[in-house]
Amino acid sequence: MTTPILLFAAGLGTRMGALTKERPKPLVQVAGKPLIDHALSFTDIANVGQKVVNVHYHADQMRNHLAGQDIAISDETDALLETGGGLRQARTLLGSGPAITMNTDAVWRGPNPIETVLSAWRDEMEALLLVIEKPNVHGHLGKGDFRIDSDDRLHRGPDVIYTGVQIIRPETLDHIQETAFSLNVAWNDIATRGGLYGVKYDGAWCDVGQPSSIPIAEAMLNV
Repeated sequence: MTTPILLFAAGLGTRMGALTKERPKPLVQVAGKPLIDHALSFTDIANVGQKVVNVHYHADQMRNHLAGQDIAISDETDALLETGGGLRQARTLLGSGPAITMNTDAVWRGPNPIETVLSAWRDEMEALLLVIEKPNVHGHLGKGDFRIDSDDRLHRGPDVIYTGVQIIRPETLDHIQETAFSLNVAWNDIATRGGLYGVKYDGAWCDVGQPSSIPIAEAMLNV
């Protein structure tokens, strides 16, 4: 059985300043390769199924970059839907059952992050987030997102940081009324039912959120 994946690539990338004035953030280069290609490199494994990329800002550039690859496009050019709304719109392309989502503004050194969440997924989970301890984080300005308990359930707290990779059951979004909304809305709801879980990433992770993060990411990759 394979699991489909949605790669988030629709954001405006405003924190990148001049680097995203004329191009989408996923095409900003780190170590000579666009950010989205760093993310896609982890998807070429047997247990990943349909690949979907959502587009909005400079959508034509994204379409051209992805042309010729076996990747479906979820078009958000009419309105930016944020992560939750973007996932809900992409459901027809992802099919039924759990789906992986992955942000495209980070680089990794270590195990394949997608394999890490796939190997930890269990049927009782509604969402499984890949989190990381602060000593393994580079370039990230946040103070922490969750704490993880002895049963691997996640609760809001400052102990670990969300890396932008998860497996989620998209039907958990069905009751949300807003068209555009963050996945945080869904996670908070799932957590109240005890269905929000976490698994820790053992490698290094760099959030490429602003121009100053690019040399940090390249140093982490040892280039």
